[in-house]
Amino acid sequence: MTSKPEPDERLVGAHDLALHALREITPASSIGPAAGYLVEDDGTVSLRFENRLAGYPGWFWIVTVARVDGDEPTVLEAELLPGDGALLAPEWVPWAERLAEYRAHQAELAEQSAAASAAGDAGSDAGDGAEEDDEDADDDLDDETDDVEDDLDDEDDEDDEMDGVVSPRLHAGDLDGVDIDELDDSVESDEDESDADDADEDDADADESDEDESDINDADDDDEDESDIDDADDDDADESAAEGDHSEEE
Repeated sequence: MTSKPEPDERLVGAHDLALHALREITPASSIGPAAGYLVEDDGTVSLRFENRLAGYPGWFWIVTVARVDGDEPTVLEAELLPGDGALLAPEWVPWAERLAEYRAHQAELAEQSAAASAAGDAGSDAGDGAEEDDEDADDDLDDETDDVEDDLDDEDDEDDEMDGVVSPRLHAGDLDGVDIDELDDSVESDEDESDADDADEDDADADESDEDESDINDADDDDEDESDIDDADDDDADESAAEGDHSEEE
């Protein structure tokens, strides 16, 4: 019968490597503390960790590690395996004892919940007190700021009265002491001048139209006079022709 080789200390201490491999296949919350190791016949080492998965009592996480020719440890496999007696039925426990254990466990859970709720209420009260202090401090700061602004306004009014000039109250939107009302008056005056200019242009257009109509009427009168002259010439020509005919007959 061959004896197992002596364990490699570097393999026995490779817990960080084994945990990193386990976290790749299961949540970290399901991995418990280290639970020893087992040296295999080929010199590899199986590191054991307690299992915290519900429904698997007595099972262990197993990570087998090895080294080749003095290199760094490496992981061969990671798995969940049952421990001694994990697959056997537990001993029979009377119903009265199981019920007592169940009630004791429920009472313990209720106490823990009450303690957690009390701690949460205390923290909430402390937070509310801190918020109220902050609000009071903000109100005091706002009051001090308002007082300083009022003092500055009073000083400005006193300076204006000492100079004999009362600064006008500016409206919202005034810039650098320019009164919007004055700007409105100037705009209105510009609009009035523009309306006056438009009226002058309309009058000028009307005068030109009257002159054009007068010229047209004068031209019509000239044409009538020329027509009258032509008619008179025609009458004179007819009379001359009639006199010539009468003289020939005689």
